[in-house]
Amino acid sequence: MDLMEYIDKGGILVYILIALNVIGFTIILWKLFTLPRKNAMINKIKQKLETNAQSSTYAQIEYEVKKLETGLTYIKNIATVAPLLGLLGTVIGVYKSFEAISKSGLGDPTIFSNGIAIALITTITGLIVAIPHHLAYNHFISQLDSIELKAKKEIGDK
Repeated sequence: MDLMEYIDKGGILVYILIALNVIGFTIILWKLFTLPRKNAMINKIKQKLETNAQSSTYAQIEYEVKKLETGLTYIKNIATVAPLLGLLGTVIGVYKSFEAISKSGLGDPTIFSNGIAIALITTITGLIVAIPHHLAYNHFISQLDSIELKAKKEIGDK
């Protein structure tokens, strides 16, 4: 069986998970290119503080870091929802298996194997989508904490 057959067999939930994966990885790639520039971010905060002298240093740092968090909520939500959608697919697949058994009995195992296949495919897909999004979210939060600490250390002392 090739990949497209697995996707088709998994049903609509697998297509939803693939769409979420594409959205999530787009945001992850965007963040991979925008967040690592710590010194540039700190210089930007310094410039904003110089132009707006009445603003609190820590408030400005917090504001700029919050702006950098844009998109991370989507990554976190995808990491949270993907395994739940996989579990929903599991429940649907098991239900289809029991429905097939109740109609035809236990004589032929191929009758309920389709439901079990749906259950396994959606579970696997949900986990495949969730794991990298969870790792990416934690990585980006760690980077933002590092930027915030460095900014508070360099700018807050002045």
